[in-house]
Amino acid sequence: EVQLVESGGGLVQAGGSLRLSCAASGFTFDDYVIGWFRQAPGKEREGVSCISSSAGPPYYADSVKGRFTISSDNAKNTVYLQMNNLNPEDTAVYYCAAALFCGAAKFYDYWGRGTQVTVSS
Repeated sequence: EVQLVESGGGLVQAGGSLRLSCAASGFTFDDYVIGWFRQAPGKEREGVSCISSSAGPPYYADSVKGRFTISSDNAKNTVYLQMNNLNPEDTAVYYCAAALFCGAAKFYDYWGRGTQVTVSS
C-alpha cells in the first residue's frame, strides 16, 4: 500500500520556523520525485517545492525562495521541508506528493493527507 505521511505542522509566530517531514512507503522511493504543495482556505493548491534524487536542483516557488529548503533522506524514504522566516501568508495545509517528474499537481500519482501550518502575526 502506498503511503505518504506528513508531520511537523503546527502553530508558529511570524518569523519562526517549522520543519515538515514526508515519510513515504509502498513504492520505489528512488524512482519518484517528491513535491510539497499547500492550499489555503479559498485558494487553489500551490506548488511549493520539489526534489528529485536523480536529476537537477530542487524547485522552489518564488514565494518561498530563500526561506524554504527541501531535502531528502533516501535511506529513510523521507523528504523534509525546512521553513524559515514564516509569515501569515504561509498559513495553509501542506501536502507532500509523489510523481515521476516535478510539475503541476495533476502529474502527481500519490498524495498524503496533509499537515496544517498556521502562522500568527
